[in-house]
Formats: sequence, C-alpha cells, structure tokens
Amino acid sequence: MYAARHAKDRPDKPAIVMARTGLRLTYAEYEARANQVAQLLRDTGLRRGDHMAIFMNNDHRMLLSEGGAERSGLYFTCVNSYLSAEEAAYIVNDSQARVVMTTAAKAEVAAQLPSLCPNVERWLILDGDAAGAAAPYEDWDTAVGAYPSEPIPDEQLGVAMLYSSGTTGRPKGIFRPLPEGTPSDNLPVLEGLKLLWRLRDGMTYLNPAPLYHSAPQASVALALRLGAAVVVMEHFDPREFLALVERHRVTHTQMVPTMFSRLLKLPEDERSAADTSSLEVVVHAAAPCPIPVKRQMIEWWGPILLEYYAATEANGFTIVDSQDWLRHEGTVGRAVVGELLILDENGEPCPTGQPGTVYFRGATNFEYFNDPAKTAESRNADGDASTVGDVGYVDEEGYLYLTDRKSYMIISGGVNIYPQEAENLLVTHPKVLDAAVIGVPDEDLGEVVKAVIQPAPGAEPGPELERELIAFCREHLAHFKCPRTVDFVDELPRLPTGKLYKRLLRERYWAGHSTSIV
Repeated sequence: MYAARHAKDRPDKPAIVMARTGLRLTYAEYEARANQVAQLLRDTGLRRGDHMAIFMNNDHRMLLSEGGAERSGLYFTCVNSYLSAEEAAYIVNDSQARVVMTTAAKAEVAAQLPSLCPNVERWLILDGDAAGAAAPYEDWDTAVGAYPSEPIPDEQLGVAMLYSSGTTGRPKGIFRPLPEGTPSDNLPVLEGLKLLWRLRDGMTYLNPAPLYHSAPQASVALALRLGAAVVVMEHFDPREFLALVERHRVTHTQMVPTMFSRLLKLPEDERSAADTSSLEVVVHAAAPCPIPVKRQMIEWWGPILLEYYAATEANGFTIVDSQDWLRHEGTVGRAVVGELLILDENGEPCPTGQPGTVYFRGATNFEYFNDPAKTAESRNADGDASTVGDVGYVDEEGYLYLTDRKSYMIISGGVNIYPQEAENLLVTHPKVLDAAVIGVPDEDLGEVVKAVIQPAPGAEPGPELERELIAFCREHLAHFKCPRTVDFVDELPRLPTGKLYKRLLRERYWAGHSTSIV
C-alpha cells in the first residue's frame, strides 16, 4: 500500500477508482490521506509491533487505513466484513487490536463490538456523523482529517496479520515476525507474487473481490506499489465486471471460480458483445475450478488464465498457466515455492496418483497467533513441513490435483467420499447457480451424501429438479459419490472470496447428532 514514489513522480494519476460511485483518488491524494492515518495511529500511542483491526466493506478508506498501518510498523488485521458481532469480536480480541476502524455500512454489527472488545482504545467509523454513530465511535473522516499529511518521522514497515476464513472452525491468526525496514522496502513474498502473478508497471488492475481477503489484499498492495490504476468493485456483479473491463481497458484481474460460473450463466449475446480484448492476465484461485467451467473461460478469453494454489499461511505455492492446464486438466499446478509433499495418515509419502494430505517444506514459516497447539497440528511428525488440511495427489510430472479438504470428507458405510467432485459437476448443470455437497446423518451408514442447491434464475426447485440432478450426477460419477437427496435454498453460505462456509451448512443437518465437525 506504499506509493510515495508515485505520489511524487505522477501525483495526478488515478490510484484508486471505486466502480459504482466513480470516486477517484490520485496518488498525491492517496499519499496525503495515508500519512494522516499514520499520524493518527502514532498520536493514539501505537508503536512498532502493535496491532489494529479493520472491519469494512470495500471502500477506498479501507485501503487508506491499511496504507497508514503499513507506514507505522503495525500489524493490521482485515476482518471479514460478513461476520456476526460475536465472530468479529473474536478476531478483534484475539489479534490484540488497540484501534478498530469500521464503517456505518456495518453499523448493526459495529454497534455491538465495543462492549465485546474492552481492550480496544479507539474506535473509528466511516460516515459516522451521517449515520449518527454514538460514542465511543469517532467519525473516520473527521478524526483522520485533523492530522497533518506529512509522513510520520519514524516510518517503519508494517504488515498484514490476516486470519484464516474459518470455514471449518474458529479463524486462526497467521503470524510472522515483523520485518525490519522502511515502508519503501517491499516484502520478499510480495516481490515473488509480482513475478508469479505477472503484474507489471502501468497496468490497470480490477479488483472484484472483498479487500479483507489475503489475495485481494496482496494484489492491490502490489498494484499500488507498481503505480497501477486500481479499480475496486464494491460487490461482484458479472454484468458490471464486463462493463468495467471495457470502460477502463482493464489489463489484469484476480478472480475465483464462482465468478467464472456467474459470468458463464449470462446470456450468450451479452457475453459475445462484451469487449474483453484488453485483458492480459486473469489470475484465479481460492478453490479448484471445475474443468468444464475453465475450458469455457479459456475458449472465451483465450489462454490468459493463470491458476495458483496457496493459502493465507503462505506455506507453499503452485501455479499453472492455461497452456499447461489444457495438457493437465484439473491441476492447480506445480510447486514453485516450497517442496510439495503428499503424505498418508502415517506421515509416509503417497505413491503417484494416490491422494493424501498436502504438505509443503521449506517455504515461509508461520505460526498461528496465540495458538501453539494449532501450530503444532499443522506440522508433520518431523516438524519441517506444514499443511492447511487440503487433500490431493500428484501426477507423474509433479502436477498437483486437489481432492478436497480433509475435514469435508464424507464417510458413508466405511467408504471415504470427497464431495468436491460432485460439486464441480453440479455447478455445470444449466439449472444450477451454486452447489454444495455434504454428508448428513444416517442411522444405517453413519452419513450419506446430500446436495444443497441454489437454483439458477427460472429453474423451479422441487422433486422433478431433484430427480434430474441426481440422474445427471449418476451419468458422470460412480453412484456412491452421488447425492441421494437434494435440498434447495435461496442462497448458499458462500463468502464472496468463493469459499463455502460448509461448517455452517453442515451444522443445520447435524444439530442434535454426534459429529466430528471442527
């Protein structure tokens, strides 16, 4: 988020453009406001190594808040803006945040936080005056605007301390020692991502995802360091996305597979009319992309898709371009950071083609903040490799294929079933907008496979569609992998990052039953 050089060399160039409001912030304006945030943080008493939290929806002032923290030597934690008050308070407290910045757009949750977070010293809220925010909240613009726009005299590099998504349990803070240096020094991990994601000076970067998540946070930070024009979508909408690409001649973006699916569900005439010729690189991750979906996207946009597999923990990194993916359909790439290991339940290497837990050795070392037990659980028996709990296998050329999360595995009658395969198939059905496959209680088999479907617009949920979807699965998959029943919902509990809150979905069915949900 540090862009002092660009503020000096090209002060009038747009740094941030908000998609819906059209608000533009030049590099000179960005630099001045980020410095004001840093001045506020210093005046509040925060020093190098202290913590702050940011609980906001996509807003230019979220990026200014991060920029101020990055100039002040702080750890800043971006909190998932879709969390409940209890969930958000857990992260604020666990991260030891002394300052919290939030927004009136989250007023209902924000109002509950001060009583749940007694150790926070200062609360700031966007548009607080207009929303009538009560003490202890201060209006963000008023408070920040009272400080000088010059850099603080002791600028030091600050970094994000983000939390895991919490899709399978309590979110975990991902902690690394604070590096020595000034904010003009780029972190080695960001230098590596610049090369891996093929980012360049002068690009126009479109961010369609929530800024609290690790990938958007890192990519936007890099884009600003590179002097790019960053277009930020407040919320993803497929039609708006295509319009923004055309209007701003977007060159680079990072997406998730559910965004691809939404785009492909648009009418053919809308897709064919969209001008996406400016796109150079489309990076995607967060979940493996269903093979038919990715094939269609490459046919539409050309071989510009770049897929990677990594975690917020940054314990390893694989990557694959479109050409190699077409030769190894379904892969998430080969390891480029860390040594990839596939280990069985005894910690022994799995043969080629056999699924096991995905570990990496020799990449960045991390800890889970305040949780040595969870840190230990993430390591192998030798302590030299770590995992985030994904399951996968490698082929003869070392390409990784993800099977699922270990915690999502369904055990039905003693048979292990990974639901991702059925999910990837179901989402390709024209009457399905989104799909989740889970195990639900069964007296005879322990648990059986169920699909939970968000129907596409115009599709009528009910027994007829249930039969159609089950038959569709059985045409393509072994019967034991297919759902026995289908439920329909208005919307699945999926984060805008593309990750499914499967824990919440399963809890609806397992309430009152013995389960191993973590």
